[in-house]
Amino acid sequence: MKFYNRQHELSELKRIQNLSFNDSSRLTVITGRRRIGKTSLIIKSTANTPTIYLFVGRKNEATLCSEFIPIIAQVLNTFVPPEIQTFRSLFQYLMELASNRSFNLIIDEFQEFYTINESIYSDMQYLWDIYRKKSNMNLIVSGSVYSLMQKIFQDRREPLFGRADNIIKLSPFDINTLKEIMHDYNPTYINDDLLALFSFTGGVPKYVELFCDNDMLTVDKMIAFMVRENSSFTDEGKNLLIEEFGKNYATYFSILSAISGGINTQSEIEAALGNKSIGGQIKRLVEDYNLIVRQRPILAKEGGQTVRYEILDNFLRFWFNYFDRHRSMIEIKNFTALQTIIKADYPIYSGFMLERYFKQQFAESFQYRNIGSWWESKGHQNEIDIVALKLEKNQAVAVEVKRQRKNFKPDLFAAKVEHLRHKLLPKYQIETQCLSLEDM
Repeated sequence: MKFYNRQHELSELKRIQNLSFNDSSRLTVITGRRRIGKTSLIIKSTANTPTIYLFVGRKNEATLCSEFIPIIAQVLNTFVPPEIQTFRSLFQYLMELASNRSFNLIIDEFQEFYTINESIYSDMQYLWDIYRKKSNMNLIVSGSVYSLMQKIFQDRREPLFGRADNIIKLSPFDINTLKEIMHDYNPTYINDDLLALFSFTGGVPKYVELFCDNDMLTVDKMIAFMVRENSSFTDEGKNLLIEEFGKNYATYFSILSAISGGINTQSEIEAALGNKSIGGQIKRLVEDYNLIVRQRPILAKEGGQTVRYEILDNFLRFWFNYFDRHRSMIEIKNFTALQTIIKADYPIYSGFMLERYFKQQFAESFQYRNIGSWWESKGHQNEIDIVALKLEKNQAVAVEVKRQRKNFKPDLFAAKVEHLRHKLLPKYQIETQCLSLEDM
């Protein structure tokens, strides 16, 4: 698959590179979940300039240095003492080289130094403070363990706190990019195919690339490609998260599985987990891991008790709902049965994802100051899928989302909107819409 999107990030990285080469060294941190395209972006942004790329694998520090030395020597066409066995010495040598020449230094999976030698971070901080102003290194570090990268650069107690000149968090492809990709790789696509790509991948570039490169861009083809023997999707959720959670991952997985299945209040989740107290884990999933989000009715007060939890990542929501929940089928390789379950569920599952799609589409239009849903704490009869407050004062849009427009009941929805107006938006002019597959 060709390189898509990321023009803003590429422009920013080029700007930083120019400053690094012509003024003084800069440190840029690039974060984002695995498969989001961090390495591809960095490599593209540094093309045609001297670039050292170092991947931090889980190896002995001396072994890593012995692997890094020939890479540095070749890229910079310089001698690097082969007896260097610590990253501190190697980084100091690089900073001294950068005092006389300009180059990019990329350190990928930067958080892995925690398991190799945690003191590397304080060593780098010390050397960076000494050499930064008198050198011309464009230092870019990236990492995909979100909680650790946050800790390294945004925890006041950490040595590299405050040292990053720029922190760029990569997001999945936006909706217009997904449409462009579908047009390029499957020009005859229907909107249900686009919705499936959005629902299954969430716009994560690696997953999109797998579907494109294997010509799997219809609903049925995507499901068949994901659910088969030796599929890279089968263990993907576990591989993504087990490093984040460590040995206590089982409770976190149970919480995420419950939320993916529609059990989305804390009391309901605790009941599903055998009345286990999970307040601490929920807080960490929101604040430390950035995996779930607290959803309150639009305009509800921040401390309000009416809270639902949602998994932010579309792929993980899908993975927990089907791959994790039906693990026994995967173990006995009954992929046909799992495909049948997913295809049978798809109309309902994709209906929820269509609501998420339109919320994202609203957000990407930049025409609204607040976008959410509305419901009352007791009962669901007055729930409204999307309520969006426009930038213009006292202007709002209320939306019912239906896969098929024929299922829309205008009178019932009008009564809900009138109730919303009375309860929450008495001074607003409220435009009403029904959005369906046709409107994607």
